[in-house]
Amino acid sequence: MSGRPRVAFGATIEVPLPPAQAFVLFTARGERAWVEGWEPRFPADAPDDTVPGTVFTTDVGGHETTWLVTESAPPHRIRYARLSAPDTAALVTVQIEAVPAGSRVRVDYDATALRPEADDALRELAAHGEEDVGAWEVLIRRHLDLARA
Repeated sequence: MSGRPRVAFGATIEVPLPPAQAFVLFTARGERAWVEGWEPRFPADAPDDTVPGTVFTTDVGGHETTWLVTESAPPHRIRYARLSAPDTAALVTVQIEAVPAGSRVRVDYDATALRPEADDALRELAAHGEEDVGAWEVLIRRHLDLARA
């Protein structure tokens, strides 16, 4: 047994949009609207970036990550496998439900360090993961406010 850490964490945020519109914000192309530096690249044609099997890569903050859509049930659920080689691998699950104010969005991570050099960073990610996901609500609301202005 290697002893690599595996962590799970998640958070729930509120988005003032109905589920169909909120769902788009958590797709590869949709995140461009509210995540600074997010520019997905698709190695194969991907007219619909929510289809299981779709692959894309991102480079945010100098971290190259490969993403794979593993499950999709618009507008309620999408799941990604992500590999930030050589450091971590994770499943990211986004679940959306309608609420009176729009949508409740639950984001869960299940991540594993792939090498000893990544152990501390993964533990740090888990320690602040709920707070980091919670900050997405502010970023999304700011984006929506600017779009309405």
